[in-house]
Amino acid sequence: MNTTASYIRTFVFAILAYFFFNWIGNTEDVSVFEALPWLWYAYAVIILFYIVGEASLGALNRVLYLSLKPEAQEKFDKNTASAKANQFKWIKGLYKKSLDSKEIEEEHEIILDHNYDGIQELDNNLPPWWVYGFYASILFGVIYLVRFEVFHDYNQHEEYETAVAAAQIEIDEWKKTAKNLVDVNTVILLTDASDLSAGKTIFESNCVACHKADGGGGIGPNLTDQHWILGGGIKNVFNTISEGGRSGKGMVPWKQDLKPVEMAQVASYVLGFQGTTAAEPKAAEGDIWIDPDAPQKEVFESQINEIVQDSLNHPAIDVDELKVITEEN
Repeated sequence: MNTTASYIRTFVFAILAYFFFNWIGNTEDVSVFEALPWLWYAYAVIILFYIVGEASLGALNRVLYLSLKPEAQEKFDKNTASAKANQFKWIKGLYKKSLDSKEIEEEHEIILDHNYDGIQELDNNLPPWWVYGFYASILFGVIYLVRFEVFHDYNQHEEYETAVAAAQIEIDEWKKTAKNLVDVNTVILLTDASDLSAGKTIFESNCVACHKADGGGGIGPNLTDQHWILGGGIKNVFNTISEGGRSGKGMVPWKQDLKPVEMAQVASYVLGFQGTTAAEPKAAEGDIWIDPDAPQKEVFESQINEIVQDSLNHPAIDVDELKVITEEN
């Protein structure tokens, strides 16, 4: 391993091997080497074997060279020198063409009459890449001038506002799939079967001791009726799970134990108890919660249902109260 080509081959092989390991083993956003650190040892062993192979090949070539007769060695040396001279010939030619310079033997053709203490000046052409770049900058300047100074296209402030609006759209789309960024202001009722199943698992692991498996309530309140101590709806239930119940006698905060997406899942599952019948329902606690965002018709029907329910428990129906609600709605 004593040639530039062998070093280049080893370097390229190491890079390709690294990306190959990542390609066959990467299942997440992290490198396979981070997920499985022991792969570094396997990677090092493979590179070591490759280096040994390169060194062995170089040693074999050397042995074969020494076994040649002097005439054959001389011929081999000439072929090697010729191959080395022509190595990367097209790259060298492209580089030389990009400079548009004269060979040393031809510099006498472009020597100027200037002579400063024996130092002469050459009249070299500017490199083509520099000339074309200069022409391109002139063309760009003309287009820019006409577009923004003559026709008054968008200005920097408008461009900034457009970029911010586009970025906000991308952020909003990203947040739809980034459930762990949800908070009390952005949480929505989850209806997917996978989310409700996850919410059920969380509820059965952490909540049944106080609310029972069917939501009928025990130490904690009944979750099947329309009465809520700290408000119903997905936002209020999420906030209660996150921050806890009433100070000193309510539920403990779960924000340190559950991720935001898990609190959203269990809150959505809890709201599924509404309208069900528990085996041993606990007496209602708190007030009937009416969704302020619900249509007025639903609010009216909820109030009527409350009065009807009360009438079943108390036969003396307050007709005046029913009349007032009817007139208000």
